[in-house]
Amino acid sequence: MSSNSITEKEGSKDNYYVQTVAMDSPPPPTQMQPLQRTFGNPVRFPALLIQHLLIGLQAPLGMMAYGTVFLCSSILTLASKSVGSPSLVMVFATFYGGISQTLVGMWEMYLGNTFSATVFTTYGGFNLSYGALYLPQIGLAAAYTVDGVIGQEFYNAIGIYLAIWDLITFVFLLGALRTTLPIIATLGFTVCALTCLSINSFTGNPHFATAGGALGIIASFGAYYGALSLFWTQQTTFSFIRLPLLIAAPSNV
Repeated sequence: MSSNSITEKEGSKDNYYVQTVAMDSPPPPTQMQPLQRTFGNPVRFPALLIQHLLIGLQAPLGMMAYGTVFLCSSILTLASKSVGSPSLVMVFATFYGGISQTLVGMWEMYLGNTFSATVFTTYGGFNLSYGALYLPQIGLAAAYTVDGVIGQEFYNAIGIYLAIWDLITFVFLLGALRTTLPIIATLGFTVCALTCLSINSFTGNPHFATAGGALGIIASFGAYYGALSLFWTQQTTFSFIRLPLLIAAPSNV
């Protein structure tokens, strides 16, 4: 038998070899792919999961709800004499803002985005509690009513309520200085609006109510811009309609 035939047989035998892996050795690292988020660092998922998982951005829904509730509340504040009861805010705050922003916060928490999860969930609770102020079943206004007249203590309590949310919003503002200009503007004007509305509750000065309503409208349009800059994409509309994100600071600052 020639050496060539022996080599050929050995070569054909090698084709049936199967690579074995030691059971005691650690498994190879799973390939990860980044999933870009609106704020903070990208959250990573296994590459196999990415092939079967399509995740949309939750931030546009949360910011649209934020802007809509604030816009309704601000308009009613400016037109309080012609509207009368502000019960319409309860509908927006509870069934749109409160529920939507709470859901968005939970989704953001699932994706590992702690900052936006905290902001949206907190404002979801704010909207739910704000809507509850106008529910007769809660009995908050009735507790401060004497002979059918709501006392100043009720408005002082509302002033404290708004001042606490003003402080929370200021904390969020400090944590958002590296996000986008619309988000910074929204939180900044929200701080100013809540400050004016809180002072109005304590003093009854109508000028602070007017200022708070106007600043609230500006804040709501900032929220709308932030939502639409993420909502209008290349897949949904034309390039001349899409809005830039307006990043506030480079990533290395």
